[in-house]
Amino acid sequence: MIFKKKKYIILFGLILAYFLLNSIRIYKYSFIYFESKSDVAIVLGAGTNDGKLSPIFKERINHTILLYNKGIVDKIILTGGFGKGQKQSDSQTAKYYAIENGIPQNSIVIEEKSKFTTGNLQQSKQIMDSLGLKSALLVSDPLHMKRVIILAENYGINCKPSPTQTTMYKSFYPKVKQLLYETFYFSLREPISIF
Repeated sequence: MIFKKKKYIILFGLILAYFLLNSIRIYKYSFIYFESKSDVAIVLGAGTNDGKLSPIFKERINHTILLYNKGIVDKIILTGGFGKGQKQSDSQTAKYYAIENGIPQNSIVIEEKSKFTTGNLQQSKQIMDSLGLKSALLVSDPLHMKRVIILAENYGINCKPSPTQTTMYKSFYPKVKQLLYETFYFSLREPISIF
């Protein structure tokens, strides 16, 4: 009985250590930033409400507008489908905002099928292939980047992270909450042997 308890304690300790290690990896990766010349910026969706961008999504688009205006990317892929009861897709709302802020319409491509990050990336890969785009900068929040880059590479996207330099996750509690969220989903997807 004592041996069984020790076994469970050791197992729990190993799982906890694995999650802690992944949290550190995600946090450290959040500081990796690129502005290298690429064919396209892929903006990961972050929701809208009645045709209004969420503050998080707006920051991602603002960052992409900066990349475009610097001449770092020539095209922008805006991602995000239809939420429950929405008549306008998230990516369409994002497109209107980008155009209002000086991005030419012919430089923007939207995808309206996805609901989650995996779908954002899968659809973006199809768009890239159809347009002959070979390289991408991925735009999302810093703590999202580690998981996003691995997912993108699994879809065969040649990409680098370009996380937003401003984020809505400014205070301690929201940052910890997002880090725990990312750690949980990253840990479910990644084999324990990868470090």
